[in-house]
Amino acid sequence: MATDSIDIWHGYVAVDDKSTSRYWHLLDQDEQIHAGKIKNALFRHRYIEVHGRLRKLLSQLLNQAPEKIAIKKTAFGKPYLADYPELVFNLSHSGDAFLIAVGYYCQLGADLEHCQRRVDFSALVNKCFAEEEITYWNRLPEEQKKIAFYRLWTRKEAFVKAVGRGLALGLKQCIVNPQHPAKFLSVPAGCGSVETWRLVDFELGQDSCGAIAIDKSIAGIRLLALEP
Repeated sequence: MATDSIDIWHGYVAVDDKSTSRYWHLLDQDEQIHAGKIKNALFRHRYIEVHGRLRKLLSQLLNQAPEKIAIKKTAFGKPYLADYPELVFNLSHSGDAFLIAVGYYCQLGADLEHCQRRVDFSALVNKCFAEEEITYWNRLPEEQKKIAFYRLWTRKEAFVKAVGRGLALGLKQCIVNPQHPAKFLSVPAGCGSVETWRLVDFELGQDSCGAIAIDKSIAGIRLLALEP
């Protein structure tokens, strides 16, 4: 993998007892404890498989046994590699689909959403979007509003994951430029300059919407299928 590019690995979870038992032993103690606290069986299966497959991917990149890779978390919960700080990754999943974005020497965030969910878009827009984004969204034809919502949402979510603060940072604080969607109009203090950040949209199937946020220029992005 080139250090000036981003790889986005994507796949689907099997969600069955066989896959769960296959990946369980790859998790560390903290991950196993967390999985044990997930009461919903489907969500527990997804957690175990996705994090097990993350470890298998990282083991290929690092040439190390997956169960021995030290994955730590920052104070706000962003995972990182304690022994390989130059390699960064971010994980997102929606339903049975998931993705793992991988890069080097940067801040990187990724988000994936299934666009068929029925939600009150207007309420979320007014709650989570900045005035510039709200104005842009309200002016769109009705048939364009759903996909526009997910495009804005995934870009903003990818950013707050990249800086490691999550939704606690406040989605209103990072403002996407609606006229130039690869750029921001504003980012929170302490998160660098708007010129530093790049946004890239992508699709993983007809009903999905994804984005990555990265704080450096890159030569390219590869979408790669992660086989079971």
